[in-house]
Amino acid sequence: MTSDFDAIVVGSGVSGGWAAKELTERGLKVLLLERGRHITHREDYITEGKGNWELPYRGQIPETELANDYAIQKDCYAFTDFTKHFFVNDREHPYETAKGRPFSYIRGHHLGGRSLQWHRQCYRWSDIDFGANKKDGHGVDWPIRYSHIAPWYDHVEAFAGISGNNDGLPQLPDGVFQPPFKMNCVEKAVKARMEAAFPERNLIIGRAAHLTEPTDEQLELGRGRCMNRNECQRGCSFGAYFSSLSATLPAAERTGRLSIVTDAIVSSVNYDREENRVTSVNVIDANTKSGKTFSARMIFLCASTLGTTQIMLNSVSERFPNGLGNSSGTLGHYLMDHIGGSSTSGIFDGHSDKYHSPRRPNECYIPRFTNLTDEDPRVLRLSGRRETDRLEAGHSGRRDRHGTQDFPSAARPLGVRHRGLRRDAALRTQPCLAGQEQERSVGHAHPACRLCSWRERKGDDPGHFGRRRGYAAGSRLAECSHVGKPDTARAANS
Repeated sequence: MTSDFDAIVVGSGVSGGWAAKELTERGLKVLLLERGRHITHREDYITEGKGNWELPYRGQIPETELANDYAIQKDCYAFTDFTKHFFVNDREHPYETAKGRPFSYIRGHHLGGRSLQWHRQCYRWSDIDFGANKKDGHGVDWPIRYSHIAPWYDHVEAFAGISGNNDGLPQLPDGVFQPPFKMNCVEKAVKARMEAAFPERNLIIGRAAHLTEPTDEQLELGRGRCMNRNECQRGCSFGAYFSSLSATLPAAERTGRLSIVTDAIVSSVNYDREENRVTSVNVIDANTKSGKTFSARMIFLCASTLGTTQIMLNSVSERFPNGLGNSSGTLGHYLMDHIGGSSTSGIFDGHSDKYHSPRRPNECYIPRFTNLTDEDPRVLRLSGRRETDRLEAGHSGRRDRHGTQDFPSAARPLGVRHRGLRRDAALRTQPCLAGQEQERSVGHAHPACRLCSWRERKGDDPGHFGRRRGYAAGSRLAECSHVGKPDTARAANS
């Protein structure tokens, strides 16, 4: 048994990297255990800066390889031929789910974990969020409020480097931000039109973990300003986006108190009944399959939601025969992983005299706007909307991070609900923003109207929208034939 450490951190992703940094900077000697391979920042970003023509299949992956090796991982938005080396091979790492209840378990076994693949959007909770359980009676009241966590938001944002704008919205607290990315001309036009028609609704630039004006500390760690390449998931040699490899682990290593062991699979932890605490971890070498035990005064399990749960379930003892801390039998239940979503797109007339380089690694965001002051009894809670692919002249792409139904871009200001909650029937009687009739492959005019767009989605050419091609939407206001017919519009969404 090796016991030369004050603390052991299991996992090197976002939470593991932060734990290693905070503990070493406070004088503790830390061992970080990562089940995957070692990755060296910059050196091992093997596809960074490469063009499609430099890969065998122009960035695509053969269907047979996808089906055989990446049937699950391919569901991740970040998975391409440029990034597949940062994902596990599903054939080599199989798992089972209950019949009829599939779950896409996205994994990357390497130093830095999924901090290399995250989408880098960073938003604070407000007291509206912290107090929601108490207010509506669903769930247990949080024991903390925004005032308790705000100083730690400041601490994290200042070190990580978050670009954004202080928008002064009570439902989305401001933070310690570096200068924001700029909106393009279409986004500015949509923002102006939407906020003029609906003052309570705001379109803001996203708050993203990208350096736009690095601090002295960030420069000392070897990080630099974002170059707007939008190749983030391949790895960033500039260290412009926050990851364990670019930020927290270098900060921990410069203290001289961090030891990193990769290819070290933690199978379980050992509970000492006399000391009433966990005292050590059991490790299997991924290459030799030999076992080893490491002990420390403190042990932090940062192996992801499911990885940590698996370790705890494996950690059986006389005191915890069903897994560590599982006397209630709820360990392994009620877990939540990162949620992805669907995409839609839209076409905006005009702005043909403008040009921009569409490689900004950020998007726009519509903060929640319902149930802030006036109560809507039909909806308990509401989340914000992230506009991920930027709004462009001729095209605007979006992805819903909650996986709910989306509508064309021009219809967005008309009150679409999120998180699978009810859409606002009262607002369905508003004029659509589609402009004059424009024919598309499905054949409907006014595709920005909710009823028209719903019919387009269920039209004769579903593949048209399956390929995320554009809806027609003009920049002039016009009424479609469905205005003033809420019953018809409601039926279209049933």
